[in-house]
Amino acid sequence: MKELTRGNEARLIFNFAMPMLLGNLFQQLYNIVDTIIVGNFLGKEALAAVGASFPIVFTLISLIIGVASGGTIVIAQYFGAGDHASVKRAIHTMYIFLTIASVVLTMVGIPLTDEIFRLIRLPEEIMPEATTYLAIYLSGLIAFFGFNTTSAILRGLGDSKTPLYFLMISTLFNIGLDLLFILVFKWGIAGAAVATVVSQTGAFLTAVIYLNRNHKLIDFNLPQYRFDKKIFWQSLRIGLPTGLQHTFVSLGMMAIMAIVNTFGTNVIAGYAAAMRIDSLAILPAMNFSAALATFVGQNIGAGRPDRVRRGLIATLLMSSAVSLIVMVVVIFFKYQLIGMFTKDPEVIRIGAEYLLIVSSFYLLFTAMFKINGVLRGAGDTIIPMFITLTSLWVIRIPFAWLFSRSLGETGIWWSVPAGWGVGLLLSFLYYLTGNWKTKAVVKPRVANS
Repeated sequence: MKELTRGNEARLIFNFAMPMLLGNLFQQLYNIVDTIIVGNFLGKEALAAVGASFPIVFTLISLIIGVASGGTIVIAQYFGAGDHASVKRAIHTMYIFLTIASVVLTMVGIPLTDEIFRLIRLPEEIMPEATTYLAIYLSGLIAFFGFNTTSAILRGLGDSKTPLYFLMISTLFNIGLDLLFILVFKWGIAGAAVATVVSQTGAFLTAVIYLNRNHKLIDFNLPQYRFDKKIFWQSLRIGLPTGLQHTFVSLGMMAIMAIVNTFGTNVIAGYAAAMRIDSLAILPAMNFSAALATFVGQNIGAGRPDRVRRGLIATLLMSSAVSLIVMVVVIFFKYQLIGMFTKDPEVIRIGAEYLLIVSSFYLLFTAMFKINGVLRGAGDTIIPMFITLTSLWVIRIPFAWLFSRSLGETGIWWSVPAGWGVGLLLSFLYYLTGNWKTKAVVKPRVANS
């Protein structure tokens, strides 16, 4: 556990963000290796099937993840205020809620996989592999929620290193199982999905055993767990707007996917490969934002709002420097990066075109996420939700649909920076109002200099 309420802001945020970044790099690594193996050994149809599955997965889990993020902010603020009893109640409440939610989502999602793919107009030649992959992936939601909830709780307590170790184990295990199930057992795309489920389950069980023995605030003595309605409603107040935001963003991604799907297998496969690289490239911005949110939550709980602005400026500078480096690498090596996933020249051309357009605007994404990190950490999530939905549903989706009719798939790619630009402008204007400073869920303790 680490307090972020004293000391140099930049150093604290950097040291806290790095383990999260490394952990997510490992997570993206096994997603990328998974996709590379699928694309090179199972073909572009399987690559397209995996790519088409992820917007659906995120749509199904996004509301729950949003509520859980609210719980993380509540934990951070209680921890910053020194109220450890409430921290434990919040942890127990989160686990109970997410266990029930994961069971419900699994039971609802698996029977609907075929209908969902038809709704987004997935080409028929991709349907069998896509439905197989998605159904198996959804069967592992309990482990997925369990592991990610544990990691989020630890980050709320200021511990970003322990989740990294668990994630490294999961990543290496997943890569090994991918090779075994696909190349040796010849299970096809089902092997890729089974490998992911098994590795996530193993990581969660490892975390349970370790934390039960070594952590003061987190234990898995289930008979002692109690659901705290007050804390749940606090988490819901903060997390529901974020959850609704994630849900509508995920629905928006499905809408974008439906537009992409009309262009056929090559564009779907190129988009899937490019999105893997894009997801890796924006990780620094996202993880610095997550670190900043915890930093802001703890400092507001500790009665230190003076540190928030300094933390934002320091994080913007660090994250922007990293984003510039990433942008240059992606632009100069775009063909080689897409070429890792497939040898099909048309798929490579399409994916590289996406990377060239989108990566040129990573600084917009970086700045937008940093401001949103401050707002989330302060417990203000309603206005940011409307800003995100506006940039997606009012700007990006109509832009993608309209310009894809005249520019082809290129018009879809240009819709991404258009949405980021509007999101950044609106978030910055709201930040300047200062209304987010009044949204804390706990009474700040008296700050010690």
